[in-house]
This record gives sequence, structure tokens and C-alpha cells, in this order.
Amino acid sequence: MPGSILFMCRMNAVRSPMAEVLARECLPAGTYVASAGVRPGERDPFVDAVLAEVGLSLGRHAPHSLEQLEDDYFDLIVTLAPEAHHAALELTRSMAVDVIYWPMPDPTVATGTRDQILSAYRDVREQLKSLIRRRLAAEE
Repeated sequence: MPGSILFMCRMNAVRSPMAEVLARECLPAGTYVASAGVRPGERDPFVDAVLAEVGLSLGRHAPHSLEQLEDDYFDLIVTLAPEAHHAALELTRSMAVDVIYWPMPDPTVATGTRDQILSAYRDVREQLKSLIRRRLAAEE
């Protein structure tokens, strides 16, 4: 079980902050969990909506980039988008860290009614929850 995990996506607005909140819910209390983007984006209200459906919240989270992180050492970096995966692999040139890639669809490209868009966000939430439980929590 890694002691510290960083979830990375493109703009730290949807996939990685969602993964951070879900991991904090699923993993042991002593596990340090953070998220970042290759570059910062804007907070997405659909993320707040689908997390609230399962009793979770981003709290005061504001999207931020890798350079804005307070801590820069992690046992594991989980990348959720191709651009983030390439950036994380660059980090492995200067630090010893394991990187795994969980390609996640980008729900921000969903179109249709509000419920259809929320459905795309829910799908990402459920995929992330399943992967965290199966691949990270199971390593305890």
C-alpha cells in the first residue's frame, strides 16, 4: 500500500480531484492523497453535483498544477489523462516514483440534457471508485 498517492489529470478540475476525494474515502486514514493537473483549470460544478449524490464534497478544492503542490514526493502517481501521463513520466527522470495510467473519459465533452451530462460524470465517478477499491485499497 503506497503511503502517498498523487492523482493527475489535465487541469485538476474533474477527474483527479474526484479521484482524490474518493481515495480519501476508501483508503486507510494514514494515506496521504493529493491531486494536480498539468495546468490548472476552473472548478466544475458537475463534479460537486455527482460527489454530493454519494455524500462527498470537494470542500474548498481549487484546481492547481503540479508546480503548485506543497509536497512533491509521492510513492505513486496515478494518471488519468494522456497529457498527465506524459508529464508524470517526465518526473520519473528525476525522482523514483511509480506511475500507473488509468485512462478515464473526459466527461466535459458530454452533450445533451443536464441529466445526460451528469450521467457522463457519474460514469467517471463509478469507474474511479471501482479502480481505487480494486487496485489500491486491495493492496492493504
